[in-house]
Amino acid sequence: MIPIHGTCDSRFDRVRDAFEANFSKEELGASVAVTIAGRTVVDLWGGHIDKERTRPWHADTLVNVFSTTKGITALCALHLADAKLLDLDAPVARYWPEFAQAYKGRILVRDLLNHRAGLPAIRERLPPEALYDWTAITSALASQAPWWPPGVAHGYHAITFGWLVGEVIRRASGKGVKAYFHEHFASRLDIDFHIGLPEEHAGRVSDLRGAPPPPAGQRSITAEIVTAPTSLTAVAFTNPTPLVPAITNSAPYRAAELPSVNGHTTARALARLYGGLASGGVLDGVRLLEPETLERARTEESAGMDLVLGETTRFGLGFMLSHPGAPFGPNARAFGHPGAGGSIGFADPEANVGFGYTMNKMGSRVLMDPRALSLIDALYASM
Repeated sequence: MIPIHGTCDSRFDRVRDAFEANFSKEELGASVAVTIAGRTVVDLWGGHIDKERTRPWHADTLVNVFSTTKGITALCALHLADAKLLDLDAPVARYWPEFAQAYKGRILVRDLLNHRAGLPAIRERLPPEALYDWTAITSALASQAPWWPPGVAHGYHAITFGWLVGEVIRRASGKGVKAYFHEHFASRLDIDFHIGLPEEHAGRVSDLRGAPPPPAGQRSITAEIVTAPTSLTAVAFTNPTPLVPAITNSAPYRAAELPSVNGHTTARALARLYGGLASGGVLDGVRLLEPETLERARTEESAGMDLVLGETTRFGLGFMLSHPGAPFGPNARAFGHPGAGGSIGFADPEANVGFGYTMNKMGSRVLMDPRALSLIDALYASM
């Protein structure tokens, strides 16, 4: 048995049991944390950060959480709206004039947040190094036409979300997402979440291990990309470059500002931050979001067939909403974001729950990983 460390209220022993059970199946290193009404009731970690199982996972081990990062970027945009520096119902071009090219002048800021802008992929084929060139990417997005008429459908802006929303944040505030989040959240509240990891934290980061092939009968987006490399799905995930472990475990990737995908954090930080959002938008006496903005953020804006993922998804403003493909417990208005491979952070205001899960061995599911699901099921079974 893998030793499990941390604390867990006896009421939530089922969560500990589920966490331990994951290690008997496929877990390598992981952490899970839960807050209820702002109080930490689960804070567990275990396993290893290396495949040889010689280096233990610690309480402060950081790991890339891929699209779980999108919830943090959304939080920054919504915080700007509360500060009256960003109007979510205004055209994007008000803040980013170049964006009005190619008949995009009527796209609203909220269309970027709810995945209805029609810009999930970059049409122009870019070299791999463009991943780290903010200006090259945002210029390409500003100049291109949408893939579908904005507003009529939605499709997951898997990578472009970070550049699109991030550029609006930069134009409206004068700061990139990395600096904005650090100033308004991380430094004020000691939130251990980093978009663009400082070198000083490199020693506590775990590499990610690639996902295994999916079991027979389970859909594989990777296989679909290989067989249809020019499809919208393939281009959305591979231009300027596929995010394979050789890239995502590298120092340049970790240090870059990629507000869709390269957040590095702990389960504890996710649970604490989402716990504040679940408790009226206040954390340690600091207001994260105004109540009206919080309600708007978790109100359904997009639902149904996703033109990029090819399955049903559901979004509010920047946050994914609970749905059958990614259930965040029993309450339909729970909100947050999962990340490729398994990580997730979410808030459930109806139950006053903040939840975080991080891991270093990626699973093969498109959205919600069975390991996270087992922990969420155990949590609600305990309440």
